[in-house]
Parts: sequence; C-alpha cells; structure tokens
Amino acid sequence: MPISRSNTRQNHLKLARQIIEFILEHDLSKGDHLPESVLSEACGVSRTPIRSALKLLEQKEIVQKREEGGFFLNLPPDALSADISSDLDDMEGSLAARILSDRAERRLSDVQSVSALVRRYGAPRSSVLNSLKILSSDGIVVQLPGRAWAFQPMLDTPNAIEESLAFRLTLEPQAILTPGFQVDSQKIGLMRQQMEEFLQRPDGKLSSSAFLRLDCAFHSFIAESSGNRFARGVLLAHQRLRLSTQKDHTIADFRLRQSLNEHLGILDSLERMQLQLAADQMVLHLRRSQIRKPQTVNRGILPLARGGSL
Repeated sequence: MPISRSNTRQNHLKLARQIIEFILEHDLSKGDHLPESVLSEACGVSRTPIRSALKLLEQKEIVQKREEGGFFLNLPPDALSADISSDLDDMEGSLAARILSDRAERRLSDVQSVSALVRRYGAPRSSVLNSLKILSSDGIVVQLPGRAWAFQPMLDTPNAIEESLAFRLTLEPQAILTPGFQVDSQKIGLMRQQMEEFLQRPDGKLSSSAFLRLDCAFHSFIAESSGNRFARGVLLAHQRLRLSTQKDHTIADFRLRQSLNEHLGILDSLERMQLQLAADQMVLHLRRSQIRKPQTVNRGILPLARGGSL
C-alpha cells in the first residue's frame, strides 16, 4: 500500500513500520540499499527520524548498516511479516518492564529525563519515549512541563496498599450506584465462566498470578459499567496501575476461593440489577481485603508483589 505523506511528526516506531511497508511495496531484495533521502521523501519527514527508525530496524536485524554508506535490507521480503510489528512493540514493552523493575528496586529517582534514560539503557531515544508512553498509559509515569517524566506513587509498600484499598472502598461501591450504571450480560457470563473454571481446579493448582488477573478484570468491569465518566476513568487507571505493579506471589488457596465467591455473589446481584445490594457486597468484599492484607504483605515477597487485593 502507498505510504501517505503526513504533516505531523510521527514516532520512530511508526516510521519503522512505514519503512517495512515501503520495502514490500517496492519489492526490494535482500542486500538492496535503503537511501535515507528516498525514505525521507516517501514518509514525509526529515532524515533524522528516518535514521532513528532504521537504527530500530537494525536492532531487529531487519536492516544492516555498512561502512560503505547507509543501510541495506538484511532479510528477504518474504521474511517480513506482521510479526515484525509485534516484535517492534515487544522491544518497547521489554524496555518499559526494565524501567519499571529498576523503579521498583529504587534504582531510579522520582524524576527522570529522557536523555538520562537513553544513557542508562543504551536505547534509542524513540524507544525510551515509546516505553514511557506505555508506562504513562498504565499510570506509572506522567510527563512534566519540559522534557522530564515523574514516577507516580506505586503499590510497593504496605501503606500504599492500604491507601489503595481505602481509595477503592470510597469509590467502587459508589460507582455501582451512579446513575446510568449498566452491565454487559455477555461480559458477566464470560467472567463468571472464567471464575468457575478457576474454582474447579484442585487445591495446590490455583495460580495466584492468574487469580490476580481475574481480580483486576472483575474490578475493571465494575469501573467500565459505571455511568460516571470520571469515576470510570479514575478506577480504570488505578486497576491498570495494580496490574502493572503486581508480581507472582503466594496466596492461600482458601483465600482465593473465598474472594472469587464474593466476586460471583456481586455479579449475581448485578445481573438482577440489585445495585444497592451489589454496592453493599462490594463494601464487605473490600473491607475483608483490608483485614486480610496484613497477613499477605510481610511474607518476604518482592516489593511490587504486594499489590493484589483479595
């Protein structure tokens, strides 16, 4: 497909995909030269971002830089597939995970510049920016005026977890009672099926990490169903933060079962549109989580492993 000219500055990841499209469109062969001037004209940007996009492709061994001048296609066209785009996404995701891990271990201060992260990780500026955007979408960082980025509070201490539960106890039951609260019966059915299948597993075979994904999905569903856009946005962002900062850790099987049965009870009330009852059940569910939490947090687990609710 033709590559359209754009008047807006495009990020290097998108440019890398456009270069792949250019290669396929022009039926280039392995070893063919990829002139920066030609790619710049095709993509409608200057040579500088094109050069950065080519470096990104070089990291994936799609192109090769030669001393005699410029970049050359390093793969036959039939080796370029949709998986390449996925691989490029994985690069940013992997770097984002490294940044998050270093933050969790307090190897990164509260405020970081893009330049400092480029030097620390030896990654292209475009990859660092895309990684920060990934973390930003999960509520991990926010961009400050200028070029700095600030890490937000994370669920990595007992106090932070208690504050998270107190916040959710204040807002989640009220989200159920907002005018316009509406549930998707198909989603409820799928969620119930996943929970029941999980509960059918024998003791010793219950995965805490799988439970935590179900738990975040359940509470995100509550947020999505709210009729208040502000409550919905804040709660969804908080669930993304929980999911991003949680690691595998051990939770007793009977606690997993108890918590999922509470989830199922709330879903039953929601299906019958007994919203006040569902809100009361949510209050009880989160208060029980507050009681259980101290028994979960001091077990020698990693700091970020303490973000799960029960």
